[in-house]
Amino acid sequence: MASSTSHPTLFSPLKLGETLTLPNRVVMAPMSRGRATSALKANELMAEYYASRASAGLLITEGTHTSVMGRGWFHTPELVTSDDAKAWRIVTDKVHEAGGRIFCQMWHAGRASHSAFRDGEDGYEGEKKLSVAPSAIKRASEAGKQRHTPRGGEVDVETPRAMTVEEIEALPEEFRNAAQVARDGGFDGVEIHGANGFLLDTFMQSCSNHRTDQYGGSLENRFRIVDACIRAVLTVFEPECVGIRIAPNGVYNGMGSDDFRESFLYYARRFSEYKLGYMHVMIGLGFGFHNKGKPMTIAELKKEFPGPIIANVGFDADSAEKELSEGGADLVAFGRPFLSNPDLVEKMQEGRELRPMLPMEYWYTSKENVWTSEGYTDLSVMDEPVEAKE
Repeated sequence: MASSTSHPTLFSPLKLGETLTLPNRVVMAPMSRGRATSALKANELMAEYYASRASAGLLITEGTHTSVMGRGWFHTPELVTSDDAKAWRIVTDKVHEAGGRIFCQMWHAGRASHSAFRDGEDGYEGEKKLSVAPSAIKRASEAGKQRHTPRGGEVDVETPRAMTVEEIEALPEEFRNAAQVARDGGFDGVEIHGANGFLLDTFMQSCSNHRTDQYGGSLENRFRIVDACIRAVLTVFEPECVGIRIAPNGVYNGMGSDDFRESFLYYARRFSEYKLGYMHVMIGLGFGFHNKGKPMTIAELKKEFPGPIIANVGFDADSAEKELSEGGADLVAFGRPFLSNPDLVEKMQEGRELRPMLPMEYWYTSKENVWTSEGYTDLSVMDEPVEAKE
């Protein structure tokens, strides 16, 4: 339950369930940084990166793939095997030693993946290599190109293949296994990625789900596999240790459905039934707005989901405080400010000036797929002006 304080601030504590107390309401948003090993394992550099930001009330990791089919970004870690759990232990132990709390974001990229992620993988030939989605609908992308694949540079966006019923019915076990790997890896909890045009989002939205079987059509049918995946994860973690992320206003990866308001109010109501730790809402319009109606607000969603809600996208300290006091959110997530300000919490609390935005050139592993600490744990690249590169 949220704090009983009528007007919490960013620096008020919040209790999630009976087991986890957050010392403040600042959340580090999940951000893909592309620093996993070539074997897609977490490592010491990632441990240093996350631990240096442990003063946040909650850290949420970059999206972490639940399977080979779920891969959608180069040098991104996975939650598949016991070796993945051992690698993540390096990170979670260091975060906990620094006094932090960390959830792992479980990510199946769905149609935002690409066959290049399965080159050289046994059993993935021909159409088997194609990304999967509820329906064979290509996602919209600027100039029809896709970045951040193992091939480097840009590749053509592919049309996914529609999943078979058997493949859909295998997803809950995939998510359950990923949750178990996360638990074995020392995480305090997990966040299920249901936003931004990735697999679960594409099942929930009418613009990307044109199925006519039990997994398409009605709101109940479109939610069916999401329900099954959440229930599978809840066999591993207590409800307060599980979050869900949604993006009702988002256009990222070609999303935006005519029935978005009806849909997401229904989904919020369903999420409330599980007593989840939180619902993470991409409520800001920083990644574009689909213009299918008036943007949804946290206050609307709060009527259907009374539990803790994280508001995300485009907040600064002042707008975050306003959202907490007036908008209905219980926590606020910050993404890009954390890239160049590991001590973001301390700076906001003390009213100190933030370090300028990290140039885009250093957000991810470079276009040549060169794995680097520059702009990640080494922020000396900001000591001299750098022209940002696309």
